[in-house]
Amino acid sequence: MSLRILATGGTFDKHYDELTGKLGFAASHLPDVIARTRMTLPTQLEIVAMLDSLDMQDADRINVCAACQRASEKNIVIIHGTDTMRETAHVLGKARLDKTIVLTGAMIPYEIANSDAFFNFGFACGIAQTLAAGVYIAMNGQIFNWDNVRKNRDQGVFVPE
Repeated sequence: MSLRILATGGTFDKHYDELTGKLGFAASHLPDVIARTRMTLPTQLEIVAMLDSLDMQDADRINVCAACQRASEKNIVIIHGTDTMRETAHVLGKARLDKTIVLTGAMIPYEIANSDAFFNFGFACGIAQTLAAGVYIAMNGQIFNWDNVRKNRDQGVFVPE
């Protein structure tokens, strides 16, 4: 078994610019994150995009779906922004790929103290190996089916729809 990791950006991969005080994108944190996990499972990292999910368009979602279709791996973890993770999950769910696809992200960027990114990444990689084929969202220790989830913006968590 091997695992494909697709990066699309999102808060998970944002960098803090000390000069401007803003969050933006540079190189992905994922090579360091993967090394830090000490995973012994073979992994392939693919950078599909580096976007805030609010900037993600239908064409970007189609690119994510195409990357899943192209992947030789049956188990895929997608790092995605939380604001539109559900929309991308719907595109993937409706594609009915015979793969286990788990979307995850972070409410706080990986490089910021007390981020949930590292935990969410490890959790998603673990469950991607055990769940049946389908599309899931894994956030903060919970697993949701692609067609029964929403982000509760007031509480900053995902909940069943």
